[in-house]
Amino acid sequence: MDKKTIKDVDWQGKTALVRVDFNVPQDKATGAITDDARIRAALPTIQYLLDHGAAVVLMSHLGRPKDGPDPKYSMKVTADHLATLITAPVKFVGQTTGPEAEAAASALRPGEVLVLENTRFDKRETKNDAGMAQELAKLGDVYVN
Repeated sequence: MDKKTIKDVDWQGKTALVRVDFNVPQDKATGAITDDARIRAALPTIQYLLDHGAAVVLMSHLGRPKDGPDPKYSMKVTADHLATLITAPVKFVGQTTGPEAEAAASALRPGEVLVLENTRFDKRETKNDAGMAQELAKLGDVYVN
């Protein structure tokens, strides 16, 4: 099977599920992002999708939480930072998969961005779990890596 690029897809009215690397360094005391280079590196892809009529769902891990969800590793801080870098509305959902994530993704309109909670909060993320992949697939029409 030939791999396609984002330029091979008609994005109008579709939702792109995009794996980004937002594993950015943060100040240990405040949680503030100290280097946003990885977020900025994803901007051309995000902007291309938005410019071509897509809704964009972003997923990433942040850090290495030990025992499930840990507020200091929440993607909320990256969602808030992303909102300062682009003009599109950026929303955040406190789940990676499940009913809340599905509802947020289905409510997304073309030109909007949704950042999912840290994928590492789900123990299945590091196990290449097919069930998790199927749940994530419900959040978009096309996967972009």
